[in-house]
Amino acid sequence: MGFSNYRISGLLIILALLLLSVSSSRAQTGNHSLADYVDAATHHLPLLLQRQALVNSAKAGVIDARHTFLPTLNALDELNVASANSLPGAYESYGIIPSVSSSVSGTNNYQAATGNIAILYSEYELINFGLRKATVLNAQSVVGVQQADLDMQVYLVKAQIGKLYFNLLKTEYQLGVEQQNILRYAVIDTVINALTVSGLRPGADSSFAKAELSKARVAYNQQLGTLGKLTQQLVWLTGIPANEVGIDTTGRQYTLPDPALLSNTTDALSNPLIGYYQKQKQYYQSSENLVSKSYLPKILLSGGAWGRGSSIDYNEQYKNLATGVGFQRFNYMVGLTFAYDLFDPVHRRDKFAVARFQTQGSDYDLQQQELTLNSDAAQAMEAIKEAESNLREIPIQMQAASDAYNQKIAQYKAGLINLVDLTEASYVLYTAQISYVETLNSWFLANLDKATATGSLDQFIQRIK
Repeated sequence: MGFSNYRISGLLIILALLLLSVSSSRAQTGNHSLADYVDAATHHLPLLLQRQALVNSAKAGVIDARHTFLPTLNALDELNVASANSLPGAYESYGIIPSVSSSVSGTNNYQAATGNIAILYSEYELINFGLRKATVLNAQSVVGVQQADLDMQVYLVKAQIGKLYFNLLKTEYQLGVEQQNILRYAVIDTVINALTVSGLRPGADSSFAKAELSKARVAYNQQLGTLGKLTQQLVWLTGIPANEVGIDTTGRQYTLPDPALLSNTTDALSNPLIGYYQKQKQYYQSSENLVSKSYLPKILLSGGAWGRGSSIDYNEQYKNLATGVGFQRFNYMVGLTFAYDLFDPVHRRDKFAVARFQTQGSDYDLQQQELTLNSDAAQAMEAIKEAESNLREIPIQMQAASDAYNQKIAQYKAGLINLVDLTEASYVLYTAQISYVETLNSWFLANLDKATATGSLDQFIQRIK
């Protein structure tokens, strides 16, 4: 479809909208553009605020990941009163540890002794073979996923607002059509009443006309109800008060989007509907890398200093309990430790298999989304072509139906046709006008769907003035 055809369709659309807007006397309560509604929704919806909070949480997680590798530094001081009744030999500790450095005697000795020990101990992973970097990158990939999720939710809300906007616009114009229909049947009712009073037409015609007039009013009321529902949906999404929601259709001209903005293929770099799955795949890839680094050896640098006091002296003499409160001996230690669990290769293989399948699954998700969006864009393009073809034909139908209606009402006044012929002509004109509004709405929605699928939604929204 060439751009000249878009201009032709655009002129027809604008003329039709102006024709319908003139007939609508409904007071407009708001004058908001599509971009206004979108901006209000992005700052109002708790759903989006919640997603932003998750992004902030993920960013805090990056800082936490960096701080995970800070050295540990423990300061301990223990003052106790206990017996020191021991035997030589090895043991494993389970809670309370008996003395093994002294107090070994031939008989049980339950005399109390005091002791005091203070320890300052620090440990730092001097070398972990890339685990630190992999942990931070994994935390950063979580930020990417959460930000992409936020962007996707905002994008979907924009598309939802767009659909509501165009349906609201459609309903506004349908109200104009319904009002024209009411006016036509009011004219028919007036003509019939005059002819009935003069005896030229039977009374049944008058009753039938009143029924059709009432039916037209019911249809108008139904459109008012639809408008109210759409208004409440916009209130929920945007936070704009109901009395301020509306589209001022009086004298407005809608600039049609440039077809050049609507690509036939999805843009992976700009479309949040794809970006989310890309970031998800990157997260699983970083998880694979983290698994591979988590089961490598570690070289630990440790150091400590401690002081110790006891009420038992070096030759096993029990002194006053107060002597054990102070410190008599001081020591220090610096160590370099190589730590590796010999079963880590098994754990690494198992965890890596889990991570690998998750990455494969995310890749299939990405491929599926790309297929879906390409299909959506292609279907939208077909819908646009269909709507444009109909938009070129329906004005001809409307003009012919309008001419036919004017001829039929003149023929009815002259007594050449019956009421059925007249109401049928009115109905044909009414259906032509409704078809035009619905086709126009289909054109806008199809372009909206295509813009959503191809990643050009923001440009599309800005072009709708």
